Formats: sequence, structure tokens, C-alpha cells
Amino acid sequence: MTPALLAITCLTIATLSYISVCAASPFGDCRKCRGMGYQLKTDRRGRIKRGRDCRRCRTTGKRIRAGRWLYNRLARTYRAGTR
Repeated sequence: MTPALLAITCLTIATLSYISVCAASPFGDCRKCRGMGYQLKTDRRGRIKRGRDCRRCRTTGKRIRAGRWLYNRLARTYRAGTR
């Protein structure tokens, strides 16, 4: 197998697996709060306390994946154009 064919095969497998992940689970954990919905803080004594609510995910702990966001955008454009 040539290196170019091997690279194309690997990229195709990676793309198809990401598409299946986006279809099965369109929401992933928020990268800022790591899926908790808020930041963890420590007080002066070193005890862990609940911090402020995460503004990026609005305290849900979940964010829409980039592939799913792109699919939703394309589907919305297609629906708007066919009316």
C-alpha cells in the first residue's frame, strides 16, 4: 500500500468515526469547566469550594460539538433555501 493511499484511508476512518460520534452524542463536556458547570476554587486554607458558574456552557456542563454545529448550520441553510 502506498503512503498516500494509507494516509487517505486513515483520514477517511477518522472522519467517519467523528461523524458517528457527533451523531450518537451531539454534546460533549465543556472544555472550560470540564463538564462540571462551574469552576472549582480553593479558600485560604486550601479547601475546595464551588466557584462561579461557567459562562461558556451556562452552567450545564455541556457544549455542542463542532461537527454537530456545522451540520445544524448546513441543515438550517438548506431548509431556508428550499422554501
